[in-house]
Amino acid sequence: MNISIFDVIGPIMVGPSSSHTAGAARLAKIANDICYKPFYKVTFGLHGSFAETGLGHGTDKALLAGTLGFLADDERLKDAYEYARLQGIKYEFYETDLGDVHENTCLITFYNTDGTKSEVQGSSIGGGRILITKLDGADTEITAEQPTIVIRQRDKRGVINSVTQLLAWQGINIAVMRLSRDDKGGTATTVIETDEVFPEHIKPLLEQLDGVNEVRLIYVDDEE
Repeated sequence: MNISIFDVIGPIMVGPSSSHTAGAARLAKIANDICYKPFYKVTFGLHGSFAETGLGHGTDKALLAGTLGFLADDERLKDAYEYARLQGIKYEFYETDLGDVHENTCLITFYNTDGTKSEVQGSSIGGGRILITKLDGADTEITAEQPTIVIRQRDKRGVINSVTQLLAWQGINIAVMRLSRDDKGGTATTVIETDEVFPEHIKPLLEQLDGVNEVRLIYVDDEE
């Protein structure tokens, strides 16, 4: 079993708890990266320990700061409310029961300026690490520990083959690939973790493939 030093002492951060602060900020930042659209309002459904003690540990500020693009060690995190006000972002925190999920779980809902709504559900699982388990209501598994491509596509023969061939043509090596589907023949979600950072032009190339509905890119940038 390999243990990272970050599993022992946790990441560099602003705040008292790696799960309630660093993990919360990272979860919200990755959620914003996935949804990628400009938004005017964001709500946070706090489950379990997040609901019980999160506000006292600064989880509220960490989550809001993450949606504003701040990293866990950013000094602006503690002033997240003020930065949200300056950007005209409305926000709301509420307690909720998300069922049989990790105790540090949050449902983040973005109200986008184009009239659409985006939802990301995920957990802070310790040491600043996260796990995203739902994307717009669909089950998924995203750790964001490596550059990640999230694809929503029609569940039909040949789509995955086209995706993997295009990535190979672009010189992108797949490290991990996970596939889940809402129902047979319906909509599926493919999560691809890669060994190297992919170029931004990979998104329109993938979206041109038959059967692909939407592509979202996650870049690992916690050390910026």
